[in-house]
Amino acid sequence: MNVLLWIGFSQSLFAALLIATKKNNSISDRVLTTWLFLLAVSFLSSLLSIRLFGFPLLNNTFLLFNPAFYLYIRSLIEKDFKARWIQAFHLIPFIAFETTVLTMRIPLTFDSLLGGFEERMFGIFFVLTSLVSWLIYLTTSILLVNRFRRNLENEYSTIATEKSLGWVLFILIFYVVFCVFIVILGIYSFFAQSEMAMLYAVNFSVLLLLVYILAFYGLRQGRVYFENEQIKVSEKYRYSPLSAVKKKEIKNKLIDLFSTMKPYLDAEFNMNKLSQMLNIPKHHLTEVLNTEIGMNFFMFVNNYRVGAVKEKLDDPLNPYSIEAIGYECGFSAKSSFFTTFKKLTGLTPLEYKQTVSGNT
Repeated sequence: MNVLLWIGFSQSLFAALLIATKKNNSISDRVLTTWLFLLAVSFLSSLLSIRLFGFPLLNNTFLLFNPAFYLYIRSLIEKDFKARWIQAFHLIPFIAFETTVLTMRIPLTFDSLLGGFEERMFGIFFVLTSLVSWLIYLTTSILLVNRFRRNLENEYSTIATEKSLGWVLFILIFYVVFCVFIVILGIYSFFAQSEMAMLYAVNFSVLLLLVYILAFYGLRQGRVYFENEQIKVSEKYRYSPLSAVKKKEIKNKLIDLFSTMKPYLDAEFNMNKLSQMLNIPKHHLTEVLNTEIGMNFFMFVNNYRVGAVKEKLDDPLNPYSIEAIGYECGFSAKSSFFTTFKKLTGLTPLEYKQTVSGNT
């Protein structure tokens, strides 16, 4: 166990230093650095309790992990997110719990939680606090990430890996499964009258794994802005200020722009650029796309890109490879090109080319 805790401490501290010295360090990087540093402190605290008292103290790293993960997600996707002292209140349950356990030297046993009246009260508080923390922070975090991912296609024509936050969603799902497993294991250990050592070992082993994952993806992750007001606009535009005539006008401007200037050929084309080119607010453009054209921004732009690809594939004299044509027509990656083309046409680019060749 000592070896695991030493590795956890050193790796958490090393990961925190890596993120802290990352080039173009952002607010989300600073949140992650603080989170990893606190995880290092948690590993060290557990290690010192064994060294000082001869036994591990009761531990609840969930009270740190849950709010820290929530704040990190917010720092990634909220454009106006700032580190404020008031956010430290999220850590009060963790600090209060750790202080109480250290002061009272509460050992990692079921007896310490279910002994006398005071122990039982503390045990009930311990369990309830953990459950409330899981319920509030994990539910909120999942809703934030899900809402953000659903809105991506209204913002970007090309969705890069660092924008989609797929790794964050994966960790969330993995972490939820882990929390459920810990609860089941805890219930089993209680009724089987076994020691809590297994819970302790599993908890810190998974925590170490999560440190590695956070460090790996955190180094690659850039900040993704998420503008909350655009989500709120979408109550199916019940109170939209746009008249039918105005919507038609914006729709015609959109189609005219795409036909003449072909902005979709820019792989980095996004809703901000479109809004600036037309001098029309983004939420108005999103509404017109959804209600008048029946597509989100992603599908609208990529329809034009696929159309441009098909034109070039229809030309038997075109000397370029299929992949090169995809890049030329605005796709930024081979995988997204092939996936989008198949989604919109029902064929892969090669199958489409072979069909065209067979008809000529």
